[in-house]
Amino acid sequence: MDVASILTGLYSEAGRQDPYPYYAALHALGPVAAVPRRGEHRAVSAVAVGYDVVAGVLRDPGFYKQAPPRWQEHEVTRTFQTSMMFVNPPEHTRMRQVFAKAFTPRRLGALEPVVARVVDACLERMAEHGAGGVEVDFVADFAHPVPALVMAEFVGIPATDLTWYRERVDRLDDFLDVAGKTPQRLAAADTAAAELRGFYRDLIAVRRRAPGADLISALVEALDSGGVELTEDELISNLVVLFNASFVTTVYLLSNGLPLLLEHPAVAAALPGDDALAAGSVDEILRLRNPVHFLARAAPHDVDLAGVPVARDENVLLLLAGANRDPVRFPDPDRFDPRRAGPPSLAFGMGLHFCLGAAVSRLEGRLALPRLLARFPGLAVTAPPAYSGSLFLRGIDKLFVTTGG
Repeated sequence: MDVASILTGLYSEAGRQDPYPYYAALHALGPVAAVPRRGEHRAVSAVAVGYDVVAGVLRDPGFYKQAPPRWQEHEVTRTFQTSMMFVNPPEHTRMRQVFAKAFTPRRLGALEPVVARVVDACLERMAEHGAGGVEVDFVADFAHPVPALVMAEFVGIPATDLTWYRERVDRLDDFLDVAGKTPQRLAAADTAAAELRGFYRDLIAVRRRAPGADLISALVEALDSGGVELTEDELISNLVVLFNASFVTTVYLLSNGLPLLLEHPAVAAALPGDDALAAGSVDEILRLRNPVHFLARAAPHDVDLAGVPVARDENVLLLLAGANRDPVRFPDPDRFDPRRAGPPSLAFGMGLHFCLGAAVSRLEGRLALPRLLARFPGLAVTAPPAYSGSLFLRGIDKLFVTTGG
């Protein structure tokens, strides 16, 4: 199978439901494959699936993110392009330095009891909803509310606004998918971005009058004192993107991870009380079922990637989920092994744009999954999981279970 056929299959409905055979087919072609040109233009000139190539591009500060054409014309792209996740140095460096101060070991330590409290409250709700063998949606009752409530408390978003907030976030995620750049999805994302910006603008005004112990209060204080190189508009853009990136990935860590753990009952039974096994299981879930499947980077000059030439300013599609199953770096790559040795997964990226919320997401997984399995040792999946249908952010949106209680 050639690269064009593989990519066509990957972008199809079948590929969205199960992309891993297509990643394996790309591995058979080598770590990098050239993408044939059709007409005058092509979105990417090469697709990289080899772990070392993908990691090397991500670590290379010369490779950069290209802004979409006419990004200033739309609220959603203006929001993205004025946040650290979508820009390059020096703007990226300036913004990231501000937010990196919020993700300190001290703050993470203070977040641990918050995670435990939220997890235990959600377990109580699951027990109530699942009493008598009634099916419950694991995503609605646990996988979504845990990271949403944790990040809401950390950032400073009222929990009562989370349902409204999620609806807007879903519109942004739809737009980020490969098939998301339709006029309808663009219009919906523009509206959602404008509403979220207004939401944060109002919340910042509230925190100026009555500061709390949350991230927004700390950033507003620093902003008003002139202690950070950040405008209020940039602050709002980064809050929109940061909250979305930090909680959606954790939703899918939990929802993608539960079926995988239940397929390995010895691991699931041993998880409570074994911190090392819990940490290893989270890492292996992220490797095998990572939520973010691809990124793109443009070459700073003509380069050669594993024998494939890439011209200056042409894009390389970096398949993170494929690189995480590279048989060269991960022997028997499709096997779940929570005690696996080897390089770190690329689930949260690498290099300049390594996800700031990675430690928070891992903390939530390490605490939530053992507590879940300790409370419900008879937990069972009762129906095939419903995946998001997105290839960019791939995860289980509905997962019906019985608690066994």
